[in-house]
Amino acid sequence: MKDKDADTLRFLGATETVTGSRYLVDAGGRRILIDCGLFQGIKRIRVRNRAPFPVPPASIDAVLLTHAHLDHTGYVPALVRDGFRGRVHATAATTELCTLLLPDSGHLQEEETRYADLHEYSSHHPAVPVYTAADAVRSLNSFESHDFDTSFDLGGGIQATFVPAGHILGASQIRLSVQGAHVHFTGDLGRPHDPLMHRPRALEATDVLVAESTYGNRSHPVTDPEAELGEVIVRAAKRGGVVLIAAFAVGRAETLMLHLSRLRRRGAIPDIPIYLNSPMAVDASGMYQRHPEEHRLNEREYKEMYRVATMTRSVDDSKLLNLRGGPMVIISASGMLTGGRILHHLQAYGPDPKNVVVLSGYQAEGTRGAALAGGARQLRIFGQEIPIKAQVVMLDSLSAHADSNEIVEWMRAAPQAPRMTYITHGEPEASDALRFRIKRELGWNVRVPEHLEMVDLKHAR
Repeated sequence: MKDKDADTLRFLGATETVTGSRYLVDAGGRRILIDCGLFQGIKRIRVRNRAPFPVPPASIDAVLLTHAHLDHTGYVPALVRDGFRGRVHATAATTELCTLLLPDSGHLQEEETRYADLHEYSSHHPAVPVYTAADAVRSLNSFESHDFDTSFDLGGGIQATFVPAGHILGASQIRLSVQGAHVHFTGDLGRPHDPLMHRPRALEATDVLVAESTYGNRSHPVTDPEAELGEVIVRAAKRGGVVLIAAFAVGRAETLMLHLSRLRRRGAIPDIPIYLNSPMAVDASGMYQRHPEEHRLNEREYKEMYRVATMTRSVDDSKLLNLRGGPMVIISASGMLTGGRILHHLQAYGPDPKNVVVLSGYQAEGTRGAALAGGARQLRIFGQEIPIKAQVVMLDSLSAHADSNEIVEWMRAAPQAPRMTYITHGEPEASDALRFRIKRELGWNVRVPEHLEMVDLKHAR
């Protein structure tokens, strides 16, 4: 039941983990869910996707999404299937991207469960997806798009505004006015000097701040990611190797192609084939053209970026890449090696030491990407143990997340300290490290909430 007298915030996800972003605001007799993400990574975290939602979905009045990545949106189809009947509010670009990401997520889950049943490596018989592609398509009818910087009413004295966050196309911070008080959710903050996206909007005065901490205990390298990527490709090409780049289909794929097009234009990399093997990334290409105000690209760079790679869409063409051999570059999803076509390429090219596997962003605990980054040289893929003898390169400088220094500087520019700051969306060490820095350097009231914790918004301390 919703308490009409209490204004509360509950942390239903993104605590003790960098995935599963879900925050529930109860105020003015309304129940608002900020983000509705999938839990990813280690099994102890992933099983939360299959647990009953902490409150009845039908009791939620509205969902607001910060951006389209699945750890922020990927549970929406299950929420709608299980009884949510309100509107899902998002920016126009986030809504567009969700038309690609959510059905694809459902399709991949169905495909993986069929494969698991066929090869009998799942602990569940039959294996069941969290939701299907059909569930995802139906959930898209619930979406409603909004412009940045335009307040809209959610009832119960609650107003919401999407504020640019950088990070990826459509990404927003969310500012709630809850009966005169302000609650600000950072979503995933972009970087001030990202080559593709504009910097995140500065923080306005707010009463309560909920901030991400993906890189809360780390600073990005000061190396030039473009030069570093070029060196990897040059070395691999000389030995006839395949450069296999694991990339998130939305955002990271475009940044990589931008760097590759610039390298190619300068003659800094050899003229070897480059393939973008991600139907979703191919489908997303037109969206950047439809939203030029959100990114730094001019028309020439946009066209060059998409000309640098051969777009691979069909399953047959994807399979042929595994027979082609090097030298070549393949950009494919998923970015943390949790599923998708990249796994088939890893099976084909991972065992050969002349090849390179490039990890181009954050690798959540428990994912294959995190295992490789941590030194593992054998991965379980489709029920088989695959030796990874290829060189593994981690390009932290390609991250689209603000690092610890960038988050603190973004906070430092605020006109006044929030009454309370909650640090979420990070592994425990990262969240606590950022908490410590904010307390020591800014003197703010700050802490790391626990999973399912509820706080009183009127008296948050």
